[in-house]
Amino acid sequence: MATPDSRSRLVTVAAAAVTVVAGVGVAAQHRVNGELGQRLDDGFSAALISFTSGLVILLVAMAGSRRGRAAFGTLGARVRAGELRWWMLLGGLGGAFMVLSQGLVAGILGVAIFTVATVTGQTAVGLWIDATGFAGARRAPVTARRIVGAALTLAAVVIAVAPELGGAIPAVALVLPLLAGLGVGAQAAVNGRVRAATSSPLAATTLNFVVGATALAAATAVHLLVSGLPEALPADPLLYVGGALGATFIAIQTITVARIGVLLLGLCLVAGQLLGALLFDLLAPIGVPTTGSTAIGAALTLVGVIVTAMPARRARGTENADRA
Repeated sequence: MATPDSRSRLVTVAAAAVTVVAGVGVAAQHRVNGELGQRLDDGFSAALISFTSGLVILLVAMAGSRRGRAAFGTLGARVRAGELRWWMLLGGLGGAFMVLSQGLVAGILGVAIFTVATVTGQTAVGLWIDATGFAGARRAPVTARRIVGAALTLAAVVIAVAPELGGAIPAVALVLPLLAGLGVGAQAAVNGRVRAATSSPLAATTLNFVVGATALAAATAVHLLVSGLPEALPADPLLYVGGALGATFIAIQTITVARIGVLLLGLCLVAGQLLGALLFDLLAPIGVPTTGSTAIGAALTLVGVIVTAMPARRARGTENADRA
């Protein structure tokens, strides 16, 4: 008969495994939106389609959640009361830029290189957020170990793209996912504040999609005025699941973080992203083919994230004082 402790461990292992699957879902979204952007020859329209479909799913969920609707309705009052700053409501801009980057360059870079670049951006901005306490995040010292970990992720990008940089991979195509990673890292920080203020992950997530979809709609309208409409929409229905994937992996993160904590959540997501990216590039490739250097870069990225996330050891004297 299973003991409470063994059941608790099984639940934790299951939550970690599901979070790895969520990371694979992130890589799948890169793959789907990258090809949709290629087929349309329009990354802006691909991003808007993906983000809007995710918003529709969340609005349906919101319609069935009285608590979510009530929490969403208090956002303005919380800003006026000083619980939230107005710019903390704009986290969806980071997600919108990520999806736009997928549509524009994931099809050029391939899923693995795109993922390595975004994780590097997230790691770098995570160091800055921890050092400054951005958006009320808990401060953590920037130790030598964390700097080494961030440097490893940057080295991973260089290793992954060096054979193709300037040739099959234009330098500007690499800049977009790096910047997108920075935006997603900042988005996570402000989302945490909104979730804490409203006690509703659904309200915080829906706000992100509303803000992101609005920004993408405005940017796409300007783009279409200049470039014109895409010739035709692809018939393959799988190319339109990017929004559903986004809503799903965000929901999984929201549920499992309470069980496994932020640190293990981040490591599981990165592991899933890198595993999924390599699999998609091998089984359903787009963009630059996966090479040995790409695989090495992905592995080095995972090592860098683990090193960055490892907590600093406390001094022996402090540990002894804690035990006293």
